[in-house]
Parts: sequence; structure tokens; C-alpha cells
Amino acid sequence: MEKAKVYFTKELTPEAMVKMYETLGVKLPGKVAVKLHSGEVGNQNFIRPAFLKPVIDHVNGTIVECNTAYEGKRNTTKDHWETMKLHGWTDICTVDIMDEGGDMELPIPNGKWLKTNYVGGHLKNYDSMLVLSHFKGHPMGGFGGALKNISIGIASAYGKAYIHGAGKAEEIWTADHDSFLESMADADKSIVDYFGDKIVYINVMCNMSVDCDCCAVAEDPKIKDIGILSSTDPVALDQACLDLVYRSDDPGKADLIERIESRHGILTVEAAAALGVGTREYELIEL
Repeated sequence: MEKAKVYFTKELTPEAMVKMYETLGVKLPGKVAVKLHSGEVGNQNFIRPAFLKPVIDHVNGTIVECNTAYEGKRNTTKDHWETMKLHGWTDICTVDIMDEGGDMELPIPNGKWLKTNYVGGHLKNYDSMLVLSHFKGHPMGGFGGALKNISIGIASAYGKAYIHGAGKAEEIWTADHDSFLESMADADKSIVDYFGDKIVYINVMCNMSVDCDCCAVAEDPKIKDIGILSSTDPVALDQACLDLVYRSDDPGKADLIERIESRHGILTVEAAAALGVGTREYELIEL
């Protein structure tokens, strides 16, 4: 597989988000789903609507999310809608909680642990997808980027438990950890197969706490902001973000690296590459 192109800018502005999408040279067709993280109530690090509004408007997109499988203010449709309103997402764009009416199944013929991915049922209403991911740490995945956003993020509430349990939803918190990481890669494969060349990815490297935006109580970031990256390859994109963290001259990176390594975070990238989701070999093009 030839090297993927990953574009990078140190400019962290709403206008740069549009530029990073435009640089990909892809015109997303039809009805565009914009997958982002709505942010758990109490979290201080999630990316705010004003920052993402210009690029969402640029593609005439609809914000899509799915309910969570754990306690919080996003684990029921009612609470999730309240959170969407509280955080201002409904003020900037049409919002769709995709598993509000149930889920749909996507096949994963060559998945290591999963042969089916249960995603929000409304996914069928969209022709293409723009994936806007906040790159940061994660309590279980080690880090969260594009690969986590299209696996756990697009999965229905049941689908999230199914991925966490490596195919056994009832083992959501007790399954083998590495099997969970590889199951995210299985789910990734179903999404890239579903959309083909009609899905693109932007990762924002700011507010990089060791904790995810799903944490109501999260650590403050230690590492300084890095920039925005975009690609048509989610594996290359996440790999490039990881490499930028490791190459950073900021001593604050130590906490984030410890979180990534202690949770075996790179395993999801390795497993996704092995499944053909993308390639870890990339050319970083700074704008």
C-alpha cells in the first residue's frame, strides 16, 4: 500500500478547519453526516461548537451522534438531547442522534473478534461522512482519534457495549482489554467499507488531556496544543498524531504518552492497518 497523505497545520482556528477539509480535494456528496463528540456534561476539554461550525456549514452537514453505554448525561436519548442543547450543538446545526430509533447491522466478514457492527439506525440516511475528532487521551483506549470516533462513536448504545465486550455485550467492562482494542479496529473496517471514498477525517490536537471528552471529571491538559491534521486515511491520520505527540519538545507529553502506552493504545492502529482500514505509512505535508 502506498503512503497516505496527511496534511498538517499549526493554525488552530475555525478557518483552518475549512482549509484542512478543502486541502483533501474531496467533495462529499449527498447528505453529509458530521460525526463529532458532543462532550459529557462537566467535561471542560471538548471542542466547542463555534470552532466546528464553519466546516460543518461548508459541507452543509448534519451533526450525528449515538447514545452511550455507561452512566452519564448521554446514555438515554432524552438526556443526550438535553446535553446537545446545553452544549450549544443544536444552536449551530441540525442534530441527529442516530440510534434514537434503534440500530442497524453492518457486516465485518474478516473481523478478528466481531463479524457484525451495530451502528445507529439513522446511518442509512446519509451518503457521506465528515469525521471531526478531538485527539486526546482516553481512560480505556489510551487515546481517542479518528479510529475511536468511527468505531465506538458511530456504534449504537448496544453496539458500544458489544465492541467493549469483544462480541459479548454483557462483558462490556470485563472483556480482555486487548480484545476490546482490536474490536474497535473490526468496527472501523465496517465503516470504511460502508462509505468507501465518501468519508474524510480531520483530527484536532488541542486540549489534549489524558482523559476523553466522555469523562465528566477530566484531567486538565499538560501537553501544549499542536495543530490540525486531515486525511482520507484514518489509520495514517491517527498514526501521524501519535508521532507528533512523541516528537513534541514539550515535557508535558509524558503524561499523555504514559496513558497511551499503559492502555496499549497503538494496538488499535496496528489492528486497523492489518485489516486494511488504512496504512501506517504516510507523508506528512505541512501547510
